[in-house]
Amino acid sequence: MSLHNLTPAEGSIKKGKRIARGEGSGKGGTATRGHNGQKSRSGYSKKVGFEGGQMPLQRRVPKFGFTNINRKEYQGINLDKLQSLVDSGKITDTVSLDILIANRLAGKNDLVKILGGGELKSKLNITVHKFTATAKAAIEAAGGEAVTL
Repeated sequence: MSLHNLTPAEGSIKKGKRIARGEGSGKGGTATRGHNGQKSRSGYSKKVGFEGGQMPLQRRVPKFGFTNINRKEYQGINLDKLQSLVDSGKITDTVSLDILIANRLAGKNDLVKILGGGELKSKLNITVHKFTATAKAAIEAAGGEAVTL
C-alpha cells in the first residue's frame, strides 16, 4: 500500500442528494430553498457587508480624520544604510538618485529623503530631494556635501 492507491472504505462516502429533480426525489418543489423570500429566487446574491436591512457597520461608525490630497511621500534612507553600501564597495564618493535606484533603495518615481539614523564615517557627496537637519550635519561633519535637488 502506498499513497497513490489509497481509497476510502466501501460505503463510507455517500453521494449528495440531487436537488430540484422532481417531487419523487424528496428534494423537489422548493429545492431546499424554503418558501418565498429573496433567498429563494434565482439570481440572488448577498451584497458584501449586508446585514439584512439593519444599518451596516461601515455606515454606523462615524467618519473622522483628514487626508491631504497634496501630501508628498518621501522614501526615507538612513545614513547607516549608505555607510554599509560604502563598506561593501557598491558606492564610492558620490550618491545620486540613479545610484540609489540601482541599489534598490528607491524606486524610479520616488522622492528620496536622507534620514539621520546611524553613523556616517565616509566622505560622500549626496544629491537627493530632502535631508533632515541631523543627516545634513552628519554628512558635512564627515567632510561630505549635501545637495538638494
